[in-house]
Amino acid sequence: MPAEAGEPAAEPAGQRPAAASNGATAPNGAAAPHGAAGLNGAAGPNGAAAQSGAAAQNGAAAHSGAAGRPVARSRRFPLITRDTARPEGGGRAAPGAAPAPARQWPLLVVMAGVGLGLLVVALDAFRAGTILVGLSLLAGALLRWALPEVGMLAVRSRFTDMLTYGVLGSAIVLLSLMAQPKPWLKVPFLEDVVHFTVR
Repeated sequence: MPAEAGEPAAEPAGQRPAAASNGATAPNGAAAPHGAAGLNGAAGPNGAAAQSGAAAQNGAAAHSGAAGRPVARSRRFPLITRDTARPEGGGRAAPGAAPAPARQWPLLVVMAGVGLGLLVVALDAFRAGTILVGLSLLAGALLRWALPEVGMLAVRSRFTDMLTYGVLGSAIVLLSLMAQPKPWLKVPFLEDVVHFTVR
């Protein structure tokens, strides 16, 4: 049927236009306004809005699905340690405005006692020096128990630190009192154990 004057001629069936209105060709022949072709041939602001709307809907669904299910954390220790937690009572032993030595005074007291004991040992007073070392460790255990914050004197939990300092300090003091010659403390069953093991 011939087209009337002023009307564009109808395109034959099966034939696709070669170019768009402003000369931009779409990927499958469908012309896009302003020369921008759609991803699937359907171009224009509506196509872009539909695509972005679908993406937003999918993203919102994924986000709500992930947030709707609370993730249960495992109580097992991680295989790889990424940081180190501060031990119990490992905070400053003095206010933050105090100088650094004052904030770590419990550790400095114990180290000073141990150093003084080693100096006494070096001056040929073995028994008195080792007793001073043991008493310094016992003082560390007492400080760990009495003070809420002891700075770097805290290594593990409060109980573990008290047990470690107390056992080591007591052992050093007892061995110093029992050291030969002329021991200050005699424990008969220990002498029998030593004789039995040596023989």
